[in-house]
Amino acid sequence: MAILPASSVQGFFHEVVEDAIKARRVEATEGATRYLVAVLADFAHPDRRAEEALEGPLTLLLDEALHVLDAAERFERLRLLGDGVLYGCGFFGEAFEARGVDTKYLHQLGTRAYGAASSMLRSAQEGPDLFGELAEKFGVFVDVVAEVADATIAMGTESPKGLLKMYERWLRTGSERLASALTSRGMMPTRGAKGVIQ
Repeated sequence: MAILPASSVQGFFHEVVEDAIKARRVEATEGATRYLVAVLADFAHPDRRAEEALEGPLTLLLDEALHVLDAAERFERLRLLGDGVLYGCGFFGEAFEARGVDTKYLHQLGTRAYGAASSMLRSAQEGPDLFGELAEKFGVFVDVVAEVADATIAMGTESPKGLLKMYERWLRTGSERLASALTSRGMMPTRGAKGVIQ
């Protein structure tokens, strides 16, 4: 299966995010769905500001963001930090774990960043609380982004090196989507008793 051209990066991610939300049986508002699509599209072509916002230890970045005096700048830093942690955990969660970084800790950081952004908007907005939803369901949305990562890898694997990369990710994650993609390419990923790979 090859990656098919999409009319836009947003259009591609919209379809994949909706599929991931259905596959994970996640209850998400339309606003949260659109926001996840936008985050993924932004990270497909990150600008320098987003890269700079995530340079350094995440705990210090959160502390700095919480103490910025200008409200607009504080909100933007919190939002970017939440987005970066969400994307990073979804696409590279196993890399963090391999380095000994506790994913629960990362989830708490992302939840805190989105929660603080939400509290800044709560008094000024009426209607749905997008950042509150992102904070409340942070772990669930990380799973959705991880499903998108798996789908993206599965669609773009044509070379032997890409197939090996997909297989290695399947070994770490046990993703059903990756198992199905491997099977469609003639490999039979199986797990024995107690999760041992056969």
